Formats: sequence, structure tokens, C-alpha cells
Amino acid sequence: MSLMANETKQPLLDIKGLRKYFPVKGPLGVFGGVKGYVKAVNDVSFQLYEGETLGIVGESGCGKSTMGRTILRLTDPTEGKALYKEEDIFQLSGKELRAIRKDMQMVFQDPFSSLNPRKRIGQTLEEPLAIHSIGSKQERTERVMEIMNKVGLQLDHYYRYPHEFSGGQRQRIGLARALVVNPKIVICDEPVSALDVSIQSQIINLLQQLQAEYKLTYLFIAHDISVIRHISDRIGVMYLGHMVEHAPTESLFANPLHPYTQALLSAVPLPNPQKKRERVILRGEIPSPMNLPSGCVFQTRCPYVKGVCKEIAPVKQEVASNHFVSCHLYGEDYSH
Repeated sequence: MSLMANETKQPLLDIKGLRKYFPVKGPLGVFGGVKGYVKAVNDVSFQLYEGETLGIVGESGCGKSTMGRTILRLTDPTEGKALYKEEDIFQLSGKELRAIRKDMQMVFQDPFSSLNPRKRIGQTLEEPLAIHSIGSKQERTERVMEIMNKVGLQLDHYYRYPHEFSGGQRQRIGLARALVVNPKIVICDEPVSALDVSIQSQIINLLQQLQAEYKLTYLFIAHDISVIRHISDRIGVMYLGHMVEHAPTESLFANPLHPYTQALLSAVPLPNPQKKRERVILRGEIPSPMNLPSGCVFQTRCPYVKGVCKEIAPVKQEVASNHFVSCHLYGEDYSH
């Protein structure tokens, strides 16, 4: 998708100031009171446009998956807005929320634990249609057969149980379950991280084929930045619950601005063995999400840290066209 078109287009999903904090109880559980909060997602804002893929990348524990689950209201937000077609998902309940969920589905990281081991695959895939009162029993079965064929499953798989499938096949089932209600947005939560490399490429190619056929919009979460580069139109980089940089894919790889992004990209192997990339080694300790430092959250590991970094949190600014970064290196008070 053309990013220039995005400048004049309304976003399909607009996330504003999303925060998700988890309370930590004292040693006596509920009687000990709350002794602090794990700030899993901290003031994240971004837009998702129809037909594009926005990749979210970062280390394990940075809040990527929590963000995805919170957007779908699988866990309730602490603060913020999630505007889908200008309607705030976080303010909906009951039938209104169910109607929105038909348009927004999720593919989970672990395809086995996300499937009911006691149900045949056909039952599992028909269940979303029944919940949303779509079609008759026969029409639901026909729809399931159709979507199974689209994701590369055989029709006799309809009668089998989850334990009878390989990891790649189970992920195809998870994808079929997400697509069976014909959603607009699919949140893919590390959908290939548990698969072999050869199977990963098959699933990624399948995701791209289905996106083109059904005009899907993806929020694609992964810790492998090479996978993110292959599938994404834009990329957001997360660190300790904050989105520190987001930009068009090629712009991010050609000119990574945030020191954390530079370190991530330096770890990606080059396809040419004759060329070597200068590796950026991050030193220092990762702060606890319960006790984040004042100022910039990356200050404890940043090789360019200055006094202002320890006192004032950087604000997001557009350094190049559609290329945003939260870093004092690009502020008025410091020249990189």
C-alpha cells in the first residue's frame, strides 16, 4: 500500500495512548494490597490502514502480544482509545462488542493450546459462525469447507482432532478459524515463531495470498525482524511497553534512527558472506517493567545516553516522511 495515500485516508484502526498495567499483589495476595504495577504497554499510539500490514517487533516481554490482546479486548485496557471506524472499542460491551469482534480476529502464537482438544476441527471452525448467527447449519459447513481449502487443508481434516495434525497444519487451522467470519483486520501474534523455517515461509506466503484475495489488514507481531521485513508495509519497534520508532519498512532498514532499532538491525545476518555488518552490542541492565527509570526507558542500555535522557522522556517526532522516533538524539537540544 502506498504510504502517500495514507496521509489523506482515514485509518481503519486508530490506537491512541494505549496503556495496560497489571497490578502486583503483596505477599498476602489480595489481603496484602497492590504493591505496584507491571507497565506492559505504556502510551502507545499508531494507525492501521486498510489493506496494509503493520509489523510490530521487539524483544520478548516488550508488550507486543499484550498490546494485540488488549486491542481485541481479550484483556481490558488501563487507559487509551481504540477507534475502529471511529467507534471506540474500549467503550463497547455486549452485542456491540460482539459485532466488532466479527470484523477483528486473532491468530495465536501457539496453535495447539488455542484449539480445543475435545472438538473435531469442523466443530471448531463452525463455532465462530454459530456465535455470530451466520448462515444455516449446511451453509456453515460449506463455508468451513471453502476456507479449509483456501488455507491448504484437506476436506477430510474436517473430522479430525487437533492432536492429529503437525504444527504447520494446526497454524493453518488457526488461520482458517480467524478467516471463517470474513474479518477486516487480523492480528497475527507471532504466528510462525513455533514453526520450522521451511514451514514459516509457507505460512507467510499463505498470509500474503489471503491478504490479496480477501483485502485483509494485518497487525503482524513477531520478534524476528527478518520475517517482519518480508511481510510488512510499515514497522513499529517496541521496547519495554513503548513504541520507540515506526516507519515504512524500507525507510526503517535504510536509516534506522533509534539506538535500539540500530542494535536490532545489526544482529540480522547479511545474505552475502563477503560482507560484514558492524554489530551494535547493548550493555547494561534491562529495567524492571514495575520500576521503569525516569526519562527515557532505554537510557540504561543506550550507548549515546546524555543527561537529558535521564530526566525527560523523549516525545515522538517525525524526522523524515512518515518516519517517527522517540529519542533525544533528534531533538533540538542534541545533534546526532
